[in-house]
Amino acid sequence: MIIRPPADIAPSEITPLSVHARRRDLMRVVGAGIAGGLLGSGVATAAEPAATPLDGIVKGRFSTTDPQTSFKDATNYNNFYEFSTDKYSPAGMAERLRVRPWEVVVEGEVARPRTIGIEELLRQPREERIYRMRCVEGWSMVIPWVGFEFSRLARMVEPTANARFVEFITARQDTMPGINYGILDWPYAEGLRIDEAMHPLTIMAIGMYGQVMPNQNGAPIRLVVPWKYGFKSAKSIVRIRFTSKQPGTAWNKAAANEYGFYSNVNPEVDHPRWSQATERRIGEFRKRPTLMFNGYAEQVASLYTGMDLRKNF
Repeated sequence: MIIRPPADIAPSEITPLSVHARRRDLMRVVGAGIAGGLLGSGVATAAEPAATPLDGIVKGRFSTTDPQTSFKDATNYNNFYEFSTDKYSPAGMAERLRVRPWEVVVEGEVARPRTIGIEELLRQPREERIYRMRCVEGWSMVIPWVGFEFSRLARMVEPTANARFVEFITARQDTMPGINYGILDWPYAEGLRIDEAMHPLTIMAIGMYGQVMPNQNGAPIRLVVPWKYGFKSAKSIVRIRFTSKQPGTAWNKAAANEYGFYSNVNPEVDHPRWSQATERRIGEFRKRPTLMFNGYAEQVASLYTGMDLRKNF
C-alpha cells in the first residue's frame, strides 16, 4: 500500500468543512461580546489548578513506558466542543461545569437498570493506566489516567444477551455555551460494540496524574478507549445505555464520510482531508509514525478478525 506523504494540517482542516464554516459565525458572535467569548485566542492558558489528590491508586497493567505528556499541556489543550471549538479555551471555560451532584443512569438491555451516584463510582478500586491517546487531527498525548475497567460497571447492571452495543451520553448543561450552536447534535453521544466496551483496556476514568479529573478533561467521569481516536472517549458522562442496535454517534452523524463508527487508529486509512500515517506528540516538534491501533494491536486486533477495516473505519 502506498501512503502519500503527510502534510502539515491546515487550521481549516481540523473539523469538517461545514463545522469550520459555522466557526466563522461563532467568531462574529464573540466580536459582539456575546456568550462570554465562546472562542479563545488560542494562546492564553489557564492557571494550573490546585491538585486534589486521589488516594489508594494501584499501578495498572497495559501502561506504556512512553514519556508522559506534561500536566500543563494535557490540561490546557483540549477538545471540548460543549465549551469551545478552540482547544485552549476549555481550560478556563470549563470551570463553570457543575460536577456535583452527579449521577450516571445505566439502562437498556440490562437485568438491573439503576442510577449510580458519582460517590459510589469514586469508591471503585482505583488503577492508574498510562495510555497513548491519539486525536484524529494528528496530535497525540501520553496520559496517566486513574479509573476502573468498564466491565466492573457493567457487572453492576448485568447486561442481557440482547446487549450488543453500549451508548454513552454526556452532560448538557446551561454552563456550556457551545451547545447553543449547531456544531454537533447535542448532547454528545458515542458508542462501542459490547466486546470493545468490555475489553480490559476500556476504562471509566475519574482522574489523571494522580488527582481528581479536571473539568476540561471530562470531570467527573469519562470514557477512555486508547486504541481509538480521542473523540470516541466521551467526557462528563451522565447516561449509559446497553442496546441491541448500533447507536448513532455525534461525529458520525455530523460527517459520516469522515468519522466512522469504529474509529480505530489506523495509519493505513486516511481521513478524507489529511493523512493519518504520522502524528505529533504534544510537547514535541518532530512527527512520528502512527502505530496500528495506537500501539495496542497485540491486545485488540483479534476484536476485528475478518473485518474490512477500510469499510469499517
